[in-house]
Amino acid sequence: MAISEQKMTQCPLEYTLGYIGGKWKMVILWRLSGDCVMRYSEIKKKVSQISHKMLSQQLKELENDRLITRTDYHQIPPRVEYSLTNRGISLIPLLKSAFEWGQHDFYSQTTDNDFNSQRKVSKQK
Repeated sequence: MAISEQKMTQCPLEYTLGYIGGKWKMVILWRLSGDCVMRYSEIKKKVSQISHKMLSQQLKELENDRLITRTDYHQIPPRVEYSLTNRGISLIPLLKSAFEWGQHDFYSQTTDNDFNSQRKVSKQK
């Protein structure tokens, strides 16, 4: 994503989401943050619900946006490794905050739902 005049007039949140928005990019970056270097198959295992086509597309976009690097070892069988760039690493605090928010909200929603379910059952008795 090249910076255009249109991008420069966006708010910073829109600008950021232009790079990491969508269903998979934040997940891929988060998984790469836990390991220094990962091969394609390792990423696919950690992001198991993504299709091969979508994973390839997202990795290319992240590479074009200079958030990850792709190292291609010219050997048989082919070996390709991915890692975060400094620019990608700079997003980790944001991803960590999103992870922590999701973790907190998920568990509080689960607890609230369990509590509400128990209340409904006891009212029916």
